[in-house]
Amino acid sequence: MAEMMPLTPQKTSDGSFTFYSPEFGELFHSYHGARQEARCKFVEPTELAEKAQNCSVRVLDLCYGLGYNTASALETIWSINPACFVEWVGLELDAAIPQAAIAQGLLKAWPSPIPELLGALVSLEAKGESTIPGVHCSVLELQGESGASRTVRSPQFQGTLWLGDARKTIQQVVNQGFQADAIFLDPFSPPNCPQLWTVEFLGWVAHCLSPTGKLATYSCSASVRTALMAAGLKIGATAPVGRRSPGTVASFGEGDLPLLSAQEQEHLQTRAATPYRDPNLSDSAEEIRQRRQQEQDLSPLEPTSSWKKRWANIAQK
Repeated sequence: MAEMMPLTPQKTSDGSFTFYSPEFGELFHSYHGARQEARCKFVEPTELAEKAQNCSVRVLDLCYGLGYNTASALETIWSINPACFVEWVGLELDAAIPQAAIAQGLLKAWPSPIPELLGALVSLEAKGESTIPGVHCSVLELQGESGASRTVRSPQFQGTLWLGDARKTIQQVVNQGFQADAIFLDPFSPPNCPQLWTVEFLGWVAHCLSPTGKLATYSCSASVRTALMAAGLKIGATAPVGRRSPGTVASFGEGDLPLLSAQEQEHLQTRAATPYRDPNLSDSAEEIRQRRQQEQDLSPLEPTSSWKKRWANIAQK
């Protein structure tokens, strides 16, 4: 993997810090508030506060990054039920990002043992007993796959971080039968990272969601929502956080999902709803973008520009 440029923490509006990715040209978290986004866009929509009342909770964090979404989830769960056992799985391309977050102390704002556990997940220590009392680490190198996993165990937590292309590692998670009560879908934006927003990838992700679980993402893209529905999920909108755009929550049942607005429903009938596709889960970002553009060019759906103009006129009345 190419050597990564040094990562400099950037302060967001709620006082927490995030990193900027030169590769994708985006911040890892919203500049309106990194910690606020983790709580409001991911933890609250997946109803982890309610699920924490159970004896155990399962969480899948896609694109683990700095670890904020997971840290916020663990804080919420254990503040309500300190005895709740959390079984956690995370996917991340490169350990350098979470390692940098730990090295620069970005997780110290969360209460113990959260920084210690998440630090052990990306530690360079050999497998075996961690320097943290009661925490055991193990490392698995995959044969014939571009990935590896590290598992950390404690009396109240078992976490496995898979490193490598998420399109490959998600298949490992599915094959192990992992069923999450909450899934955090947090890649970089669809135009910049289409590989992790395709119909095919999200189909694998849906296999990891329990029948009563919920998936949350910051994106309200019509293409993403279409792909989630193609995976058999029902969708709803989550409240905007620091900006006008809402997020999305999905589950297999629609009974308690927040309704989409009329504008959002119409958005799903435009060319913007053309999903990204990656039939073999191996194409480059550019190939995936070009395939979608070709499908949009041939689409009989309403041009998105017409939809925008119509709703702009409605807003002015």
